[in-house]
Amino acid sequence: MIGVYDYSRPVAGTCVPPGQAGTATTAQLVSRGTGTATATSTASTSSVSTTSATTTTSQTTTRTTTSVPSATKAVFAHYMVGSMRADQAPIDIRDAINAGFDGFVLNTHTLESTDQWNLNAIQWLLDAARGTNFKLFLSFDMSWGLDTKRLGAFLTRFSTHEAYYKLNGRPFVSTFWGGNIPNSQWNADFIQPLAASNSRPFFVPDFDDWSGWPNNFFQNFPSVDGAFSWEAAWPAPGTGQVPVSDAVDRNVLAQAQAAGKVYMMPLSPFQFKWFGGDRWYRIGEINLGQRMQQILNLQPHFVEMLTWNDAGEGHYVGNVWPEQIAGTEIPSYSDGFDHKAWLQVLTPFMQAYRNGVTDIAQIRPPGNAPVGAMWYRTLLTSASCSSAIANREQAQDAINYAVILPAGANGYTIDVISNNQVIGSYPAGPGLNYRMVVGLRAGQNQQLVWGWPRDPATESVLKVILFEPMNLEECLILGSGS
Repeated sequence: MIGVYDYSRPVAGTCVPPGQAGTATTAQLVSRGTGTATATSTASTSSVSTTSATTTTSQTTTRTTTSVPSATKAVFAHYMVGSMRADQAPIDIRDAINAGFDGFVLNTHTLESTDQWNLNAIQWLLDAARGTNFKLFLSFDMSWGLDTKRLGAFLTRFSTHEAYYKLNGRPFVSTFWGGNIPNSQWNADFIQPLAASNSRPFFVPDFDDWSGWPNNFFQNFPSVDGAFSWEAAWPAPGTGQVPVSDAVDRNVLAQAQAAGKVYMMPLSPFQFKWFGGDRWYRIGEINLGQRMQQILNLQPHFVEMLTWNDAGEGHYVGNVWPEQIAGTEIPSYSDGFDHKAWLQVLTPFMQAYRNGVTDIAQIRPPGNAPVGAMWYRTLLTSASCSSAIANREQAQDAINYAVILPAGANGYTIDVISNNQVIGSYPAGPGLNYRMVVGLRAGQNQQLVWGWPRDPATESVLKVILFEPMNLEECLILGSGS
């Protein structure tokens, strides 16, 4: 068969007879694998590779088959499920679709039927996506100690919905943590009971908390279908001002490719948390651009953006509803800070990733006009504040930018202005240009100007200013400091 592949969707297109595909991109559907032959099952998405694994529990030995789908390359945004109104769900779905995301990863930390706010929010979001190509799937937050025996029943409550994301005909499921639970328990409590009812999950968990992570991952967890990493999105704490490493991503992706599994790679601008007793900062200068470069280079099966609405950790790029953060410390450092400017560079990046682009210089803006964002902290690191924030030494007094220029943008310069003074001037070319510019000054006029040198008629000023949350505890609470 010849399948017409649609890059805009995480599924294969309609199969057509040879010769009728026209100018569309086509792919021959094939199967390859190792070991003894196994029977293939009917699936809604075709497969290109098959491997077999033997999983042993205290009661049975089960031979399972993992099939990597031919069409992946989807970008999902992590969504913290919280209290919300029914009319807010369609807004989130609409805005995420317009931004270019393929779906939401619904983080749930409760399985209780008494938590109606949680059940309502998940149902409203699924219903709002009905009739679109936007899909959603559950991510169980195992850091809350969820019972693995209860996960299956919670999943089946929503997995039959038409907007629930399925791969190889199976409901996609992820986690935050859970690596401290052995494979045998995951298999016996969650995977096999669902498999017995023909609803085996396509399980791609985040097991960063496993003591052996990331080495020999699939040998220790043969029942999973892939892996996701939350912690790989930022430099390790305490490492100073260093580029984010892709060592973990390369390691797990290679393992996944060898085992016929998938890897979902994380993307995030930064992380700041002053909530629930947690006090930390994860570097947020040019982490976003560095991760984009790494993702295009590695071409993982999936990408998960951290996050759409996690105001508690500050790395939101979408809507944060007041109901979701009411009664917490979060409004003290998130209110008034709109991060949607990041979408200007995320949207063309996501399209480039789906199209197989491997170089950030090949990313293109939606039209012929440049797009971009700049961001900085509203307090200098020298402000007179408490020093209780872990990893605060990574913070810099800097203006950071990410600008995507069109194909013919040769000879551009980008001027960075702080308090009416140019603190940096840099050449720029087609594609994604990003940089951290040290020298942020106290004052009102923080700007980014791009164009051809000494030609005001061609210059453009970046009018959208994107702030990061402040990084010092006392300033957050008292609003003091320089």
